[in-house]
Amino acid sequence: MSTLRVTAEQLTILEHPNADALELAQVGLYRAVVARGAYRTGETAVYIPEQAVLPAGLIEELGLTGRLAGGDANRVRAVRLRGELSQGIVCRPGALAGVDLAAAAAAGEDFAELLGITKWQPPIPTAMSGEVEAAPDLLPWVDVENLKRFPDVFAPGEPVVVTEKVHGSCCLLTFHADSGEVQVSSKGIGAQGLALKEDGVNLYWRAVRAHGVPEVAARLAERLGASRVGVFGEVFGTGVQDLTYGEQGRAELPGYAVFDVSALIDGRPVWLDAAEVLDGALPVVPELWRGPYDADRVLASAEGRETLSGRGLHVREGVVVRPQTERHSPVLGGRAIAKAVGGGYLTRKGGTEYE
Repeated sequence: MSTLRVTAEQLTILEHPNADALELAQVGLYRAVVARGAYRTGETAVYIPEQAVLPAGLIEELGLTGRLAGGDANRVRAVRLRGELSQGIVCRPGALAGVDLAAAAAAGEDFAELLGITKWQPPIPTAMSGEVEAAPDLLPWVDVENLKRFPDVFAPGEPVVVTEKVHGSCCLLTFHADSGEVQVSSKGIGAQGLALKEDGVNLYWRAVRAHGVPEVAARLAERLGASRVGVFGEVFGTGVQDLTYGEQGRAELPGYAVFDVSALIDGRPVWLDAAEVLDGALPVVPELWRGPYDADRVLASAEGRETLSGRGLHVREGVVVRPQTERHSPVLGGRAIAKAVGGGYLTRKGGTEYE
């Protein structure tokens, strides 16, 4: 899940092809449906992204009572309005009436706290939870930002790799070469510096044991001369999320696919190409294509049917994009990596979004 920031943004207004009373306000590569005439190209307004949880007063002010997602009808999610995908909310809240929004946009000011907006936290089902312990040396996964919000992460023509984003639950494993200790966690729990104590019920521990992930990480640490190795995989199947890929998450061998590998070598963290470094030792997420970066092609790749099962059983969640040569991104202030999520996935019925 990407970070939550509520910012002022300069808008580009586009025609809505199916509604005379509506228009599309573009922010980055996101588009939000707005009332015709409410904004003009070049004007500045506040953009509230998906997965934002709004306070009751702001919901009422924006006329969105009963129209948002979640049990409390307070969460922003993508919807289709007259056939067009609308992601996020464009508005000018009364609480910011005296604020110079153009200046705030230039400064990158974040209004989330002032507006009482928080980030939605996915629930943790029992099978994915458990007793925890401190894990300050767990190798962390990163929040992957959405390409639509940060369209300049990659330069046109830059060599990139595009892999399928699998809808499961993120499993973090860290192998410590000096002690042989194995730590396992979820993304949310790991972000708190905690690991899950091993038991036979926890989904993540069942997956890594069934697929022999600790043994592969140990061999990799020895080969690389690494003090720590992190293996980041997606656990999936029935009982994990609504998209199952034909697997049984409750089975002895839950569905599992690695999407990234990191290592601490001579005290320096490095990211490694999972398919290349694992060389068939573990299942990995499908690579859809590699070649020169083209934003339109990446966004198109986020749509369609999944390829993990080899049978196109259901909608694809999206894609993850990274450069063929790992590098720092000045746009993101960290690792150059981004995701694009498919509109079909975002607007599917009965979807689950567990941690």
